[in-house]
Amino acid sequence: MIMFETHILLTGLFVFLARICDVSIGTIRTIVTVQGRTTIAFMLATFEITIWITVASTVISQIKDKLLLVVFYAFGYATGNVVGIMVERKLAYATTILRIITRTAGSEIATHLRNKGQPVTIFHGEGMRGPVHELYIACRRKDLKWILPEVRSIDSKLFYVIEQVRDMTKVLKPVYSPLGVWRVTDKRK
Repeated sequence: MIMFETHILLTGLFVFLARICDVSIGTIRTIVTVQGRTTIAFMLATFEITIWITVASTVISQIKDKLLLVVFYAFGYATGNVVGIMVERKLAYATTILRIITRTAGSEIATHLRNKGQPVTIFHGEGMRGPVHELYIACRRKDLKWILPEVRSIDSKLFYVIEQVRDMTKVLKPVYSPLGVWRVTDKRK
């Protein structure tokens, strides 16, 4: 009897982990599909469905005798959604449009970012309280990690909006890219 329960738990663990994998892949696949990255979406879909068929057939063939597998299946699905979102955030595949609206520091911010190699387009407009500058920046989402702190240090009262881009002709990558922790450590030696 104990051997039987161990078998159910091991099968359940397999189902749980496999569902985390296939749902995570599915979450990332959905995001890259929306972004129009067809080759990546195709490859991810192949892995996703292969894992799903394996897991679904395992659960369906044993569901009558081992209802506990349904719980593992459901928790694996729910966990996979969370893991997929976290992985996609770390990968930061997307291209974004960063719109910065500032009353006083538009030229200063634009010059600062351009000096770091980041293309910036600046527009002059009228806000609720008078003249404003709108900075239009197309960048990789991972570049927001260094851009936002730098522009906030110039104007802490600025307003910004981040929009996801579906398609564009090209992204000019900035010359500046802050060193990661491991590269900073290597440079000190």
